Amino acid sequence: MEMVPSEENQLVPKEIENASEEPRVLCIVQDTTNAKTVNERLTLNLPASTTLSKLFEDVAHKASYVNGTFDLAWGKTGDMGSLDPSSEMSLTESGFEPGKRNFLQLTDKDGEQPQIASDESGTAGSSGLDDSSQERFIGPLPRDGTVGCSSDYSSPSYSYSSILNKSDTGYVGLVNQAMTCYLNSLLQTLFMTPEFRNALYNWEFEESEEDPVTSIPYQLQRLFLLLQTSKKRAIETTDVTRSFGWDSSEAWQQHDVQELCRVMFDALEQKWKQTEQQQFSPLTADLINQLYQGKLKDYVRCLECGYESWRIDTYLDIPLVIRPFGASQAYGSVEEALQAFVQPETLDGANQYFCERCKKKCDARKGLRFLHFPYLLTLQLKRFDFDYTTMHRIKLNDRMSFPEELDMGPFIDVEDEKSPQTESCTDSGAENEGSCHSDQMSNDFSADDGVDEGICLDSASSTERVLKPKSSLTFELFSVMVHSGSAAGGHYYACIKSFSDGQWYSFNDQHVSKITQEDIRKTYGGSSGSRGYYSSAFASSTNAYMLIYRLKDPSRNAKYLDCDDFPEHIKHLVQREKESEEQEKRQREIERNTCKIKLFCMHPVKMMAMMENKLEVHKDKTLREATEMAYKLMELDGVVPLDCCRLVKYDEFHEYLERSYEGEDDTPMGLLLGGVKSSYMFDLLLETRRAEQVFQPYKPGEVMVKVHVVDLKTDTIAPPVSIRAYLNQSITEFKQLIAQATELSAETMRVVLERCYNDLRLLYVPNKTLKAEGFFRSNKVFVESSESPDHQVTFTDSLLWKLLDRHGNTIRLFVSLPVQSPGTNRTICQKVGGDTEECSEGSKGNRNSVEAILEESTEKLKNLSLQQQQGSSTSDSQKSSDTSDFEHIESPSPSQEPDSSSVSAVVAVDNRELENRIRAASGGAYSDPETQFPGEERSDSEVNNDRSTSSVDSDILSSSHSSDTLCNADSGPIQLANGLDSHSITSSRRSKANEGKKETWDTAEEDSGTDSEYDENGKSKAESYYLYFRAEPYAQEDGSGEGGQKCVLVHVDKRITLSAFKQNLEPFVGVTSTQFKVFRVYANNQEFESVRLNETLSSFSDDNKITIRLGRALKKGEYRVKVYQLLVNDAEPCKFLVDTVFAKGMTVKQSKEELMPQLKDQCKLDLNIDKFRLRKKTWKNPGTVFLDYHVYEEDINISSNWEVFLEVLDGPEKMKSMSQLAVLTRRWTPAQMKLEPFQEVVLESSSVEELKEKLSEISGIPLENLEFAKGRGTFPCDISVLEIHQDLDWNPKVSTLNVWPLYICDDGAVVFYRDSTEEPMEQSEDERNELMKKESSRLLKTGQRVSYSPRKEKALKIYLDGGPVKDPGQD
Repeated sequence: MEMVPSEENQLVPKEIENASEEPRVLCIVQDTTNAKTVNERLTLNLPASTTLSKLFEDVAHKASYVNGTFDLAWGKTGDMGSLDPSSEMSLTESGFEPGKRNFLQLTDKDGEQPQIASDESGTAGSSGLDDSSQERFIGPLPRDGTVGCSSDYSSPSYSYSSILNKSDTGYVGLVNQAMTCYLNSLLQTLFMTPEFRNALYNWEFEESEEDPVTSIPYQLQRLFLLLQTSKKRAIETTDVTRSFGWDSSEAWQQHDVQELCRVMFDALEQKWKQTEQQQFSPLTADLINQLYQGKLKDYVRCLECGYESWRIDTYLDIPLVIRPFGASQAYGSVEEALQAFVQPETLDGANQYFCERCKKKCDARKGLRFLHFPYLLTLQLKRFDFDYTTMHRIKLNDRMSFPEELDMGPFIDVEDEKSPQTESCTDSGAENEGSCHSDQMSNDFSADDGVDEGICLDSASSTERVLKPKSSLTFELFSVMVHSGSAAGGHYYACIKSFSDGQWYSFNDQHVSKITQEDIRKTYGGSSGSRGYYSSAFASSTNAYMLIYRLKDPSRNAKYLDCDDFPEHIKHLVQREKESEEQEKRQREIERNTCKIKLFCMHPVKMMAMMENKLEVHKDKTLREATEMAYKLMELDGVVPLDCCRLVKYDEFHEYLERSYEGEDDTPMGLLLGGVKSSYMFDLLLETRRAEQVFQPYKPGEVMVKVHVVDLKTDTIAPPVSIRAYLNQSITEFKQLIAQATELSAETMRVVLERCYNDLRLLYVPNKTLKAEGFFRSNKVFVESSESPDHQVTFTDSLLWKLLDRHGNTIRLFVSLPVQSPGTNRTICQKVGGDTEECSEGSKGNRNSVEAILEESTEKLKNLSLQQQQGSSTSDSQKSSDTSDFEHIESPSPSQEPDSSSVSAVVAVDNRELENRIRAASGGAYSDPETQFPGEERSDSEVNNDRSTSSVDSDILSSSHSSDTLCNADSGPIQLANGLDSHSITSSRRSKANEGKKETWDTAEEDSGTDSEYDENGKSKAESYYLYFRAEPYAQEDGSGEGGQKCVLVHVDKRITLSAFKQNLEPFVGVTSTQFKVFRVYANNQEFESVRLNETLSSFSDDNKITIRLGRALKKGEYRVKVYQLLVNDAEPCKFLVDTVFAKGMTVKQSKEELMPQLKDQCKLDLNIDKFRLRKKTWKNPGTVFLDYHVYEEDINISSNWEVFLEVLDGPEKMKSMSQLAVLTRRWTPAQMKLEPFQEVVLESSSVEELKEKLSEISGIPLENLEFAKGRGTFPCDISVLEIHQDLDWNPKVSTLNVWPLYICDDGAVVFYRDSTEEPMEQSEDERNELMKKESSRLLKTGQRVSYSPRKEKALKIYLDGGPVKDPGQD
């Protein structure tokens, strides 16, 4: 193939003369010649036709080596073969793969390291690569695309082991609090400015005059001293930001570094002015102006007479435009942007200038001239702009080069400020809009300004400063503040040249490293322009944002103050900071040697509650000293003597005492705890004893057992007694151990182990060990020792099992009764089998009172039952067969022991916390209901947002729930010890009463969210077998039960169904279970109705709260319905009316008849049945119109907590058939710029022609001029009158309504129409603006428009009084 020379003097195939079409080869070269460069990578993106010899030249140029003094070898092959530096073979012919990464290693040649090339030997012109592609990925430059202000890169030689050590550069970094990289960049720049640093050191802080915490100059002074003298790698800036009045939230705010510079300079001036008033020279407050302030002239010159009007403005920085407005080409350099800055513009045509001398409008020239440049020149490159096409902020990443030395001579105006033909109009405080910033703090630049002795500046005269000769206006670059990222967020860091050695450094938060001029050139911006495989990786969003130059003037250029030259007050401050740093170091050393461990204590006075704290003890402290510390920490002084306390090893999760430390009082805690650790696998318990007791030794390997003694005679379970045993003990030995502790007979003893929730195991094999039976660290057993015949019964059929089973499944509930319910001064306990016992104090008077209340309740129930059954054909036999739990309650027996059930009440809730912990630890089927149903809490908040409490019957929750999520249908059934699950206990008994009937969910019941309490024959589903239920009066401690509210404390077996639970509550509520509703109370008093009657209470747990409200409960086939009124022409078209109940098989007309009295009573709406309709409601949109003959569930699908619209009609119903279509239409009148009210149009078909004819008929618009459009969004499809004329899709080319783009297939669609010949009203600008405000306000109220809201940035403020004052009325 013929090779021809390219423009870059490379041989390329003749067919591929265009390099953009040629594949490229990405070469990644690792320099292995020395330890410092081994982690560096050289990246070259070369045309595939590049020869090997040219590759060696390019690598030599990028690595700054002399070509021929190094070798290149393959980096990822086994042979490590070297490449031929003199070969003219192309890269592809040599084995390089285009489009892939090719790894090479740069190695020594003949055992000698490569020679470093001099500056002359490696010029850019020697390489065929352009400047932008000559990128060496070394040093501290961050990666592109960083978001936020985190430090996203690290130096290749960086290691975490050296994070606390000072950088090798000798400079100290600054810690990024969160997003304070912009602050760190500016602080490092000011620190590296000798004149600013020295002046700050010469200023002396008087603590008697000001609080050091809020003094900004003092905190800056301290920070600069630490940056200069600290041995840390990086120091915090929190003291500085605290002096700004910032709180921790400010650390998470991104700000502009130029904005910070202006605000901080302003704050420093104000602070210095406040202190100068007493003792300092006025010039100290003028430090910022002396260093950073320049002057410029804003002028307008008449082109006819030469008359010039001008004013003098001051500036602290010069904003340079990157890309002119409307232009596609950016300025290429800072010099070009400066020239554009002073380039005058011509005012002509409509923009002519009124000349005071000519007394008429004339063409004029307007512009800016620099009169004085500051000693420190700050240039802001305006990279952040606003894109009016997308209406978003953008960042301009265009390339803009900047010189290391900048000659500002060409830009200075050397002519006299007041020529004979000019008029002085000095107003240095005014700000020239659109050009530069003016300094509003200093309005003069006096000629006799002196130099304060505390500022390291010379006393140059005014003439020298204002009219510098061009030769003396050379500025040298020393700081580049770089932004990496986009307009939405990014990262700042600073590249700063030290005036001590001329070396450039990168200050990137806590990382400081050396960089080169090449790294500075990378901050110009732009991209490499390469089109290879990795071209996108070279598009840089990292570029210079602020440049700071210093005037080159040997007579004024200062050097950094050495420590020996510090003023005396600074030397004292240095000493204090060193002492503080040493103290911090000692404190860190103490922290590293401190053991931090959880400490528990069963406090003998504070309600016997387990208290928790954290014990922090030095590893060298003895156990005796640690015990004394724990004693004070738990506040036992005066409660228990110190010698009655000891520390033991404890496992809080299993409530297990692992071991005690006898005879180790003088052992260091570090040895006992196994050293200083971040966390421990165990805890400590501070154990206490009475004076007459002796501590029991706890040996490693023992297991703890909590023994509960069961008394079958009284049906009670005693509180636990703790004993310790060994896993290798036999059951016989274990019984002997229990007998000693409980004084029970070991021969007749039955021991039952509860391994986890409801897992009861009888230990009956004498020689079996505890380990074989499944004992663990902490265990719970029940023991019973008597000669009762219950020993002979199978365990699962015994009374012991039933009592333990009941104990494990009994929960305690707090039930709030409605005010209308009868008294609650009785307690009824129902045992399994239907027996009843009285649990109140058994006096005769009390029993008579209970009987009287029960008779009263029974009579009330009978009356209600009769009222319910009026008009029904139910026979007396059917009525007599209706049973309930309430009717099974017998009179208390006089022989019943009065206190037995009270004892049982105490036992039923003993160790509930321990049981829950054991269940959680064992991974049993039981879990807390809040965990099982995570959706309940959120749904409850939705429930309370839309509640109606217009009556007792309508006190129902909203439609966000279709059923009671307390049901455990999605979870697996809970396994019990007898092999049954928690549902089968009640389900099996229910099936006996309904032989042959399959237990399943009825579809209607599932949809309606409830289960009927009655079977298909109207008989009660209550069974003859009852689970444990006991209730007693309860007085609420918080007093919330006052004012007639009555409460009962219920102990109930949670396997009971909701239906049976309600029937047990009937005597206390005073009405039948069908006449009240059960609401479960959650956090924040949110309530949720429980309606699934055949579900158990398994999801309830101890101390849950329940509220009972009067109102008819749903039956099978009934649905709760919310009714809203549709008001199409109101500002709020959807208004809630009532809650009601619709039934399956009911017609729409019947439901309207039932609604009418309810609407009249609760909403004062007296409606005629023919003058309102019901229609479908889908969120806010009206839908299908329901006709009177429609039947629910047959013609209309209905679901739980359904919602419908009620619409009042102006006349008779026009909708007669489902084939008709009801459309809501609205006329738009452009001439008046307004929308007419809605009108309903009923169509016989989906024809567009029929719609137009109807619209023409009601509006009078000729058919040929009528245009229509479908509304957008949700009803009422509001749109601004300023946009409707052009934004809607007017007059779609379709013949039917049910096709694209209309898709009008159901009632309730919104259609706008207009007269096409009507022109919009002409408006003035003011009228249009006024209308725009009104429309914005209207649409905002209706919620129809969500406008674009960009990220709101918090304004950057520095508070001179220590912090912002929060408005007490502000939320």
